[in-house]
Amino acid sequence: MTTLSAIRHSLRTYYGPGRAAALDAFHARFLGPGELGFDIGSHVGDRSASFLRLGARALAVEPQPRLARLIRLMLGRSPGFTLVSALVGSEPGTATLRVNSRNPTVASASPDFIAAAEGAEGWEDQVWDTELTLPVTTLDALAAQHGAPDFLKIDVEGYEAVALSGLTQAPRSLSFEFTTIQRDVAAQCLAKLAALGYRHFNACLGEGMSFAHPAPIPAEPMAAWIAALPHAANSGDVYASLEPARLTP
Repeated sequence: MTTLSAIRHSLRTYYGPGRAAALDAFHARFLGPGELGFDIGSHVGDRSASFLRLGARALAVEPQPRLARLIRLMLGRSPGFTLVSALVGSEPGTATLRVNSRNPTVASASPDFIAAAEGAEGWEDQVWDTELTLPVTTLDALAAQHGAPDFLKIDVEGYEAVALSGLTQAPRSLSFEFTTIQRDVAAQCLAKLAALGYRHFNACLGEGMSFAHPAPIPAEPMAAWIAALPHAANSGDVYASLEPARLTP
C-alpha cells in the first residue's frame, strides 16, 4: 500500500506555498461559481480543492484507498464536493491498479505505461510493488450520475486514452496528461478529442500553469509538438476547449 511518508511528500508538493493561488488563477479560465469540474486521478485533491475555492462543484475520482480516505477527510464536508473511489476506463467492470508505494503519483492501470517506464531515463528508481483489483466506471456514467462537467481534468498515468474512450459528449473544456515515454497515448487522445469536435488546443509543461503556445493550435500540430519534445521534458498537460478564448494566454 501507499506509504504515509510518500503521502506526506505529495501533500508538501501539491499544497506548497503559493500553489493554491496559482491553481485558482489558472482554473478560473475554465470554471466559475456553480459549474462542475471532474478531477479524474485526484491524488491528494489539490485540483478539486481549487475548483471548490472558485465556487464550483467538484467530483474527485481517486482509486487508491488511502488517498481516497485522505481526500474525504480534507474535502468531504465541503458543499458541492463528491468523491468516487474507482478507476475510469472504457466500460464498467474491474481492473488492476499497480501502485508504486514510494511514489503514489505514478500508480497506473496501464501495463504499457509501466513497461515504457522500465529502464527509461529519469524513471530508473520507480518500482510498482502492489496490485489492487478495483471497480471501473466511465466518464459517461459519471456524467449521467453527477451531471455533465464544464471542465474535465484527466491524469491517470498512461490510461488517458482508455478513459477518454468512455466519453461520448464533449465537455466545454478538458485536459489530459501526456508523457514523453508514451507520446503515442497523447496522439490517441488528440485523435479522440478531434472526433468529439475539439479544434483548439494548448499545453503546459510539467506542473506549470503557463501555456506553451501564444494561441490555440489544432490537434495535428499539437501532436507534432509533443513528438518533437526532448525526452527530458518528461510530462505535461494538453488542454482542449470548444471556446478557444479559454486557451489564450
